[in-house]
Amino acid sequence: MPHFWEGLLTTLQILALGSLISFSLGLVWALAFRAPTRFVRWPVGIVTEFIRNTPLVVQLFFLFFVLPEWGIQFSALTTGIVAIGLHYSTYTAQVYRAGIEAVPAGQWEAATALSLPYRRTWTAVILPQAIRRVVPALGNYVIAMLKDTPLLSAISVLELLQRARLQAAETFQYTEALTVVGIAFILIAYPSSLLLRALERRLVH
Repeated sequence: MPHFWEGLLTTLQILALGSLISFSLGLVWALAFRAPTRFVRWPVGIVTEFIRNTPLVVQLFFLFFVLPEWGIQFSALTTGIVAIGLHYSTYTAQVYRAGIEAVPAGQWEAATALSLPYRRTWTAVILPQAIRRVVPALGNYVIAMLKDTPLLSAISVLELLQRARLQAAETFQYTEALTVVGIAFILIAYPSSLLLRALERRLVH
């Protein structure tokens, strides 16, 4: 059981920090897409398309094995968190982008009529409305990140599934170990979905 709890805490840590990176960086990408110069938009578009269209496990291997050759090295856990956050930031960027584009044109016009500064227009008018609209989609990606955490075992991160496999290898009780892992994922995912639905209802009203 100590192995199980250690794996569970590692998985939750990956999920929490990976979500934070993906939500924050995704918003940066989305704002960059709206930059007035194409010299910003085009490189951002190329980078995000490349990340979104390559497998997460390839990105894990690149960050873990290639970056050290350039003098950049992190622990396996840190690499996994960065990789999963970076990967999903390209998806959340599109969610934010859709939310921003869904804000009625009248809101932009009202901000202009009130002579609001550019930054104030974004922070007080546009982003609050855009984020309110995209909470359900962002929540879906939290669940997707949770399901992808076992991939981090490819770079030796001892998350929940890997801990269970090691435990099962010692006891030869694979059925029990993997059943517990499945239940644990459900117990994390289902309350998370309920929390996100409650947050969505609160933001809508």
